[in-house]
Amino acid sequence: MTLSSHPPATPGTAQVRLAGLYYLVIILMGVGGAVILREPVLSSDAPDAIVAGTAALRLSLLSDAVMVLADVALALAFFDLLRGRGEQLARAAMVFRLMQAATIAASLIFLAAAPNLAGAGQAELARQFLTLHATGYDIGLLFFGVNTLLMTVLLRRGGAVPGVLVWGLAASGMVYLTGSVLRMVAPDLQSLFAPAYGVPLLAETGLCLWLLIRARV
Repeated sequence: MTLSSHPPATPGTAQVRLAGLYYLVIILMGVGGAVILREPVLSSDAPDAIVAGTAALRLSLLSDAVMVLADVALALAFFDLLRGRGEQLARAAMVFRLMQAATIAASLIFLAAAPNLAGAGQAELARQFLTLHATGYDIGLLFFGVNTLLMTVLLRRGGAVPGVLVWGLAASGMVYLTGSVLRMVAPDLQSLFAPAYGVPLLAETGLCLWLLIRARV
């Protein structure tokens, strides 16, 4: 019997739970940075909102940086866990997730500059930089949408993750792709589409908890 005919090894519990921990960091840092820290600043019409929100913006920069680091770690972890179900597919999923991380990391340059611009009396330019950061973030989610759809196929092949989570992940991929396309071609519709991001929040939180508690993929 050749080596290639052996079934793939079952991922270890500790390895799966570590992936779940990376996922938890991504969710907490992503939601914390975008919703809790940045959104109140961006949604305010007050002329000095960005100046007053400088500390929150800098904390959100740190939050996003931690999220990107965890995303890179999770991309590598998922490749190790799922490569036995199709190495080319698992590698493609890893690359798309890493492309998302790289795009979001590059957009942090704009987020880092915004508080400094606001402090120098250029609040309007700072707001434009925050818009550029948000655009870069959503372009990154275009790659993540593809990753999510590929992950759906890989998880379905394993059969350990409940179908409701797998199909929720598939729906999440479509939400990410749609939101990214809207950001590029119809940004005025972004606010109307925003509630749809509740789908990936629920689906990915569910998958994260499954990895942490059941430790099966």
